Amino acid sequence: MNKTVKNAQEAIVGIEDNMTLMLGGFGLCGIPENCIQALVEANIKDLTCISNNAGVDDFGLGLLLQKKQIRKMISSYVGENAEFERQMLSGELEVDLIPQGSLAERCRAGGAGIPAFFTPAGYGTEVGEGKEVRVFNGKPHILEAALTADFAIVKAWKGDTQGNLIYKGTARNFNPAMAMAGKITIAEVEELVEPGQLDPNYVHTPGIFVQRIFQGEKYEKRIEQRTVRPK
Repeated sequence: MNKTVKNAQEAIVGIEDNMTLMLGGFGLCGIPENCIQALVEANIKDLTCISNNAGVDDFGLGLLLQKKQIRKMISSYVGENAEFERQMLSGELEVDLIPQGSLAERCRAGGAGIPAFFTPAGYGTEVGEGKEVRVFNGKPHILEAALTADFAIVKAWKGDTQGNLIYKGTARNFNPAMAMAGKITIAEVEELVEPGQLDPNYVHTPGIFVQRIFQGEKYEKRIEQRTVRPK
């Protein structure tokens, strides 16, 4: 089945105010930047966004935060975005901060149809407040619920017209789990090829999880913190 759409504007059809979105990315790598720009232009508001990061002020989810289109962030790393910090401290933005491994597993569990799981991460902290606790092998664990979304939006290095995806580098950290957990999953790729052109041994997300796919117009290659050796 050919799942291609023309562009990001066509890919986000059906996304409405108050929906929950999962958006892939790790730091500034693997962010579905064409779809995020389309969401900005469509002015869709009151979104709940599940993402490892909140982008930076002028890139990634930072663009949606600037226009106050996000009502709630569910995230694990937000340290590079001053506007995020301002909105959180002023009470304009609801924030659910989650340990990074727990966030990844909550997305993976959602995609696998597992409603909840026990983890030691967060026990004894604010993360564990109000959650069921059980002891396994002498160690307390808290119950964490799976995460799913109305739409999952991911970015891959290569994909074919049937939705099979290959990610590159750290873009593989969150994108594959989120691709499984959306009711509708949109994939934007750097290179779109015909079926049979991807080595099946290297496919990370099978096409069965993807409903829409397109090749993005352009991609930035940003580095959050560039560190070089002194001369």
